[in-house]
Amino acid sequence: MTTPSPAPARRHFSMIRGFHLADVFTLGNAACGVGAVFLAMAYMASQSLAQFYWAAALAPAAFIFDVFDGRIARWRQTHSALGRELDSLADIISFGVAPAALAFAAGLDGGWDCILLVYFVCCGVSRLARYNVTAEALSEGADKVKYFEGTPIPTSVVLVGVLAYAASQGGIGAAVWGGAWVLGPWQLHPLVLLFALSGTLMISKTLRIPKF
Repeated sequence: MTTPSPAPARRHFSMIRGFHLADVFTLGNAACGVGAVFLAMAYMASQSLAQFYWAAALAPAAFIFDVFDGRIARWRQTHSALGRELDSLADIISFGVAPAALAFAAGLDGGWDCILLVYFVCCGVSRLARYNVTAEALSEGADKVKYFEGTPIPTSVVLVGVLAYAASQGGIGAAVWGGAWVLGPWQLHPLVLLFALSGTLMISKTLRIPKF
């Protein structure tokens, strides 16, 4: 009777050894998103437009990091499951939570506004999760996905741009563009409907956006 050989020792997963250059850019994306949330909170306390503008400026900065991490991964051929998960987590901070926080700071803080902003973030989370589980099928054996199902979450940079422009025109806070509607127990600021539309487009199954 032979004695079964012991199972090989499980190798310790090292975060540092598992990182690639592209992952550093992904973390830069996440850092921009966190910074934008902090600056949005700081703006609410100080009402300093400079802090609001800096928060808005971190959205395109995060987008630049997001673009480069993908290109660097393809250039160096360092795709990994860790990198894909890092990218999704960073994107939800920078292009989901941060724009919602900036919208709340801009005056979209009624009860209905909060529900729609939460909806927007949840759509972003769902869209990224769907992308992660369908990316292999959508790529059809190629190095990258040929098209997006639904709008990519970084398109929320456009919403941040709208908020920044509104701020430059005095259209945030008590004078937020579109005013406010009282619907039942809560307020709704029509401007927040842009976030609801963006979230809905992200989770669309029929909308296909070519990926270049």
